Amino acid sequence: MPSFKTLDDLNDIAGKRVLVRVDLNVPMKDGKVTDVTRIERVAPTIKELSKKGAKVILLAHFGRPKDGPSPDLSLTLIAPSVEAVLGHPVQTATDVIGEAAAGAVAAMKDGDILLLENTRFHKGEEKNDPDFVKALVANGDIYVNDAFSAAHRAHASTEGLARHLPAYAGRTMQAELEALEKGLGQPVRPVVAIVGGAKVSTKIDLLMNLVKKVDALVIGGGMANTFIAARGTSVGKSLCEHDLADTARQIMIEAATAGCAIVLPEDGVVAREFKAGAANEIVAIDAIPDDAMMLDVGPKSVEAVKAWIERANTLVWNGPLGAFEIEPFDKATVAAAQYAAERTKAGKLTSVAGGGDTVSALNHAGVADDFTYVSTAGGAFLEWMEGKVLPGVEVLTKAK
Repeated sequence: MPSFKTLDDLNDIAGKRVLVRVDLNVPMKDGKVTDVTRIERVAPTIKELSKKGAKVILLAHFGRPKDGPSPDLSLTLIAPSVEAVLGHPVQTATDVIGEAAAGAVAAMKDGDILLLENTRFHKGEEKNDPDFVKALVANGDIYVNDAFSAAHRAHASTEGLARHLPAYAGRTMQAELEALEKGLGQPVRPVVAIVGGAKVSTKIDLLMNLVKKVDALVIGGGMANTFIAARGTSVGKSLCEHDLADTARQIMIEAATAGCAIVLPEDGVVAREFKAGAANEIVAIDAIPDDAMMLDVGPKSVEAVKAWIERANTLVWNGPLGAFEIEPFDKATVAAAQYAAERTKAGKLTSVAGGGDTVSALNHAGVADDFTYVSTAGGAFLEWMEGKVLPGVEVLTKAK
């Protein structure tokens, strides 16, 4: 496993200015945070540093500002929720660099927590501009990255800072990297991956990487239709990228060469309408009516997926098996997720899952807390699954 320094390597930090990159890009409605999961994830790092007497200076982005500062994307809107989760006062600053930031930092006492303004209010953030990095460095003695979700971006606050200050991984970053290492880095075999979602086109790199690393690849969701069609089977009006048939066939060839089993649906739940409670029926995969679409995999397919999960020592999951947002097309995803959770709780499976729809699906199934690790990182989790280098992680290993 790539080595990096963690908070365990930080000693005697009372009075030190610690710049902590966190992910506070949380959903909001009517000016209020609607989901504090990401804040809860970084709370242990913030509390630990504060308890040790550090001056904790939080760096984060929020949204995608186009032309500089924007009131509706100010981190001052997030500060009350951060305070509530931490149970600790959180000061704010009107900028992330310059006099406003420097003055706020200078006024801090040991153990204080300060939230600087949105890093993306400055174009230098996403450009990883050396002058902007230098301005950020001026306010810190130590750098801690606890935002794995932003680690796939080589931005000033995610990558640049680690080149100029002693750099450490926060508790969330540490937990994420350790879990991912168990998932694909050095997993206990057999390894099974479940990949679902709407389109093959968004996950070509992912599938190409996985077939070389796992023992079985279960393909579900709309993307399964593309593979089924590539084998010459009609999928009716199901979501299908017919123009990617050659790509699907190439992935299957790569899998066969690598000794990876491709697991496709044997049956499906089809309907004529895409709506909750739509009339539906279960059909064999080669019997999808021309006027119907497959919206979930069927019971035989679920049993096949469960059999692979039972065989596995390690499971990596990204994407639902069906249109889980709409009943009754959530049954396969829920059944497979609950079985994986059951195996995990019994100590027979290491289960690592991630990606936006995946987190929602596991929450829907009521098992998100029962998996070994569920990543909320989204894009960074996907790029890791694709086998790509994550700049924010690589720089931490180099810093060591």
